[in-house]
Amino acid sequence: MTQSNRDLFSRAGERMPGGVNSPVRAFKSVGGDPFFAQRAEGAYLWDVEGKRYIDYIGSWGPMIAGHAHPEVLEAVRAVMGNGLSFGVPNALEVEMAEALCRIVPSCEMVRMVNSGTEATLSAIRLARGATGRPRIVKFEGCYHGHGDSFLVKAGSGALTLGVPDSPGVPKALADLTSTLPYNDFEAATQLFSEVGGEIAALIVEPIVGNANCILPHEGYLQHLRQLCERHGAVLIFDEVMTGFRVALGGAQERYGVRPDLSTFGKIIGGGMPVGAYGGKAELMRQVAPSGPIYQAGTLSGNPVAMAAGLATLKLIQAPGFHQRLEAATHRLCDGLEAAAREAGVTFSTSRSCAMFGMYFRESPATSFAEAVGSDVAAFRRFFHAMLEEGVYVAPSAFEAGFLSSAHGEDEIAATVEAARRAFAKVAAG
Repeated sequence: MTQSNRDLFSRAGERMPGGVNSPVRAFKSVGGDPFFAQRAEGAYLWDVEGKRYIDYIGSWGPMIAGHAHPEVLEAVRAVMGNGLSFGVPNALEVEMAEALCRIVPSCEMVRMVNSGTEATLSAIRLARGATGRPRIVKFEGCYHGHGDSFLVKAGSGALTLGVPDSPGVPKALADLTSTLPYNDFEAATQLFSEVGGEIAALIVEPIVGNANCILPHEGYLQHLRQLCERHGAVLIFDEVMTGFRVALGGAQERYGVRPDLSTFGKIIGGGMPVGAYGGKAELMRQVAPSGPIYQAGTLSGNPVAMAAGLATLKLIQAPGFHQRLEAATHRLCDGLEAAAREAGVTFSTSRSCAMFGMYFRESPATSFAEAVGSDVAAFRRFFHAMLEEGVYVAPSAFEAGFLSSAHGEDEIAATVEAARRAFAKVAAG
């Protein structure tokens, strides 16, 4: 019997908070009910009613080689017959550690975990333990998972203490979190000049992917690097989105800045639940059992996730892989902007290799304040018009989009044609 999206969402609402297991899936910011995926292949998703969508989410980034890539699936089949998890070391996690340290410029040692959130929480604990300092610095619009220290709103200025952004977050933790406006050189300098001796770590998405797609101003990441060095703070790049996507070695390779620690997510598991953090050996050796800073995980480095991740990393190291992705992203974004101009709709895009953002404003945002000032109502109309056309973009005006190597000329042309009709609907109101 064929299931319907609406019936499944109704059933889910009875047993799952909001009917979902992660908030953005509920379509709250765009309205309407979500669809339920049945399967995925290449650049496409199919829902339980059989409708096909060109997918620009890719499980929120990790499907850089496309869904259900045959080489990734074969790698999983080859190991899963031997067991899904052992709770003891296995050879594949050693291979993964060696691969990450070879690919990522700043990583001398790594520790596997089970999600991006776990990676960022662990990196913050390591930074606090290594420096003996309590304060962390984060940025407006950056999302580092749902750890208590990260769910803090910005104050009215660089030194204003944050307030918890969610019930259940102790105010004491909010008091130890400072929030800065992204791309603001002066605000970062001021904060470090006044409380630099308290700062254990500064954590940043080098390209902000959770306020759409905000690129760093020239020299900004280098400025943060210099501030951390001057004041003895640990610089953490959250590369859960940008890692292996905006360049093989991530944003740190693209912009030529080496953080002290980096965090990674599902892309190193081929989309399976996995994460990692890594960096300077002198820091990483302070993690148990080498050092006193405790972190553990029964499923960390499990063989199935490692097999999927190693197969994915092999695929993306093919000559020209990222150059082809970047060219495809430019074709898509240029086509979307042209379609918007034809319809008379104010629209702009940002892009970095296989990551892009869409803004219903004159130019791409360079800060969270600019991002939230875009026309959200126009985005909602555009989102639903594209969904009707069989194109799935993020169900939020404040999330980045992702291309994969499976998005070819046909998929991009179909997307741009769908956008022409969608922008016409936006223009009509």
